[in-house]
Amino acid sequence: MSTPTRILAATAHRIATGGAAELTLQEVAEAAGVSKALIAYHFSDKTELLARTTEWLCREVVARERVALDGVAPAQVVDALWTWIDGELARGDVRVLLALAQVEAERVRDAARAASESRRATATRTVARLFDALSLTPRVPHRLVADAAVALMDGLALDAGLTPERNRRPIFDAFWLAMLSLAE
Repeated sequence: MSTPTRILAATAHRIATGGAAELTLQEVAEAAGVSKALIAYHFSDKTELLARTTEWLCREVVARERVALDGVAPAQVVDALWTWIDGELARGDVRVLLALAQVEAERVRDAARAASESRRATATRTVARLFDALSLTPRVPHRLVADAAVALMDGLALDAGLTPERNRRPIFDAFWLAMLSLAE
């Protein structure tokens, strides 16, 4: 792992365990095993670090979603989607993205908005793939179903942070049963 990536990963980990508002560069340096000077070399300030962490996490989440349904038999696409979501909930990256979206710095907010749009666009492709695999045509645009799916994912991510022991699969199943019932 490159030094900048190690710093970004340490930043995400520290936000997951302590929040974005309380984050210090010293904590990130300790978690990454680098000096604060090395962080300053790669990132001009804390705002840039948070914005680039947002961009990096979004790329990671989106990349994993893009391959979640690859090579999956039509009868298994819903289970494959759950497997991807369950993995994301365990990683906590979506919860960190949601925390970063609350940072008031304009550069971080811009990165969070771009991340949100990227996640929604990727979800739109995932929804289209899911309905196509099942040979179904939704009665509402894929984008609306995708927006609802992203909102579900965000809610599940927040809930996972609050009640990690809860079984979220029934919530996922009820949501997708409702979405698939919108199909022809």
